[in-house]
Amino acid sequence: MMTLTIWSDFACPYCYIGETRLNRAIEQMGLTDQVVIDYKAYELDPTAPKEVTTTTPERFARKYGLAIEGAKQQIEQISQLGRELGIDFNYVTANYSNTRDAHRLMKLAETRYDRPTTQRLNEALFHAYFVENRVLSDRDVLLSIATGAGLKDTDVMEVLDSQIYDDEVRLDEREAAMRGIRGVPYIVFNGQFAVPGAMSEEGFRMALQREITRQEKDQEQHSDGERPHQCGPEGCIL
Repeated sequence: MMTLTIWSDFACPYCYIGETRLNRAIEQMGLTDQVVIDYKAYELDPTAPKEVTTTTPERFARKYGLAIEGAKQQIEQISQLGRELGIDFNYVTANYSNTRDAHRLMKLAETRYDRPTTQRLNEALFHAYFVENRVLSDRDVLLSIATGAGLKDTDVMEVLDSQIYDDEVRLDEREAAMRGIRGVPYIVFNGQFAVPGAMSEEGFRMALQREITRQEKDQEQHSDGERPHQCGPEGCIL
């Protein structure tokens, strides 16, 4: 098995693009049942308001020192990368707001639900933001997204009406700071090496193959052609 630890934010276009490319690489290599994804929260702006107070081009222009038209052109270039993957990417009209509650729902899914449900929720949150331009800080919107992905409405409301999993989100972000992560997506392969950024599908295939090769070499070095002697809960190898 291979564990991929991914720090990302649902308001990050390259995270959606990168995770889509990564998932396709995993499928193309026939590794779907051999890869476990551990999702980590990373808010691009933890202080972002819950209300939508500005347009994406306005925020983009202010952040990067661009005119509105220049900002729209940059946003369109990013959107085109998503459209090349078959995603109806509408970044220019995205409604930017706080994403912490969305991350808390991911923690709920990872804690109480299975991997397919967690992956559906992750995809649904990205799709809601970049395709449907829904406000990810809105309680009713999050309830609709989460239940649509297979979570129970009672579980979702329990989280949204409290601060449950807030500490877990903050812990992810403290770990990111300790690792020196300053941008997302940030993907760690089996705790061995990191891929910062949204690589191409080919780039992700190469990274996956690199980890497979490393695991095979480690196994060879430990076995050296001999049958290992081990004991476990089921007993000892004779």
